[in-house]
Amino acid sequence: MRGESEAEVGKKMEELAELERLQARLLHRITEFELSHLPQHFSDSLSVSSPPENLNAAAIDAAAATEARLSAILRSNGVRDFSFKRVPFDYYDFSAEARRDILGGYSIDHLCKSIVLVNTQAPSNVTDCSDRNNSKYYIVVVQYTARFSADTVKNFLYSLNNGKIPKKKFNLRLAPEETSLKLTGFGHNAVTCIGMNTDIPVILDEAITKLNPDFFWLGGGEVFLKLGIRTSEFINFVRPFIVKTKWNFYNSISFLFWCFAMT
Repeated sequence: MRGESEAEVGKKMEELAELERLQARLLHRITEFELSHLPQHFSDSLSVSSPPENLNAAAIDAAAATEARLSAILRSNGVRDFSFKRVPFDYYDFSAEARRDILGGYSIDHLCKSIVLVNTQAPSNVTDCSDRNNSKYYIVVVQYTARFSADTVKNFLYSLNNGKIPKKKFNLRLAPEETSLKLTGFGHNAVTCIGMNTDIPVILDEAITKLNPDFFWLGGGEVFLKLGIRTSEFINFVRPFIVKTKWNFYNSISFLFWCFAMT
């Protein structure tokens, strides 16, 4: 833009922004058109969400573009039973029960989140996600109602590697937000394990596989966008490790009593 005035540069930037908004709307309309031509059983299970009234135009356009991109990824990988829903800007101010009602979820146990973990004690040669059995990073999908235990993941990875890697080399901690954003491409309260920047190995909490009905909700790539998906189809596509990641209070109490009895 050398030689152009500030006004000319500003005008071009505005035109570019408008073009991006039009592109997002076009992608959304293409998705709607594709859905209208799908078989009835397919279109019934897959919906394009309507924007909440209290979102600004930029947020609506971003959600539309993300929804279209992730929908295309899911469909191209054989996922048929999924749904996107846009939620109010103050969604996270609501109770779990209210969020369930907004999404039309079966129970609060069906509301899940994706969190990125980093192995802070990984050997110096482990710097990325190329080895899913011994990755620097993992993304874990857990229920909001569950109390996540990093130790259970640590023990799982130790066993997964047949004890060949010392247990002290596994120390899973919540990744910094900027690291999570760089790896996934999604910000806080928007993280999902679909369409990430990096192919991070996924760990799915075992409790989610036992939900009835087997359809759960998680982040959808934008703060105001949530993704509901059939558990079996999620597993077939993502191929996650299935691990019991919840901290068990009763088992911990039993262990303490056992330790006391042995003293």
